Amino acid sequence: MIFTKNSRKQFLKQKETARALVHERLQYFNSLYQFTFHRVSIRNQRSRWGSCSQAGNLNFNYRIIFLPGDLVDYIIVHELCHLKEMNHSARFWHLVAQTIPDYAARRRYLKKIRIR
Repeated sequence: MIFTKNSRKQFLKQKETARALVHERLQYFNSLYQFTFHRVSIRNQRSRWGSCSQAGNLNFNYRIIFLPGDLVDYIIVHELCHLKEMNHSARFWHLVAQTIPDYAARRRYLKKIRIR
């Protein structure tokens, strides 16, 4: 599956839908983790589904709304766990596995989906 870059108009139209989904899932998963984060941004990114800054800001691609729910949850948890571990160490993956035990399969599937 390939997601191509949409127009700015298309992005702005779907941005709030993505924001609502992200906030809903963040609220659910962070009730389990209890991490502190700052700003949440929805972006029209070309190569990433999400990111986490050193300052504790979370960024998500608006195209997340087109993914199956299990992949959305994986992306949300992945970025949440970067608030505690800013790397992909064994400790990081242990945190992810606490709520997404099949994270490896979801990660493999997500890697097959390309953004352009």
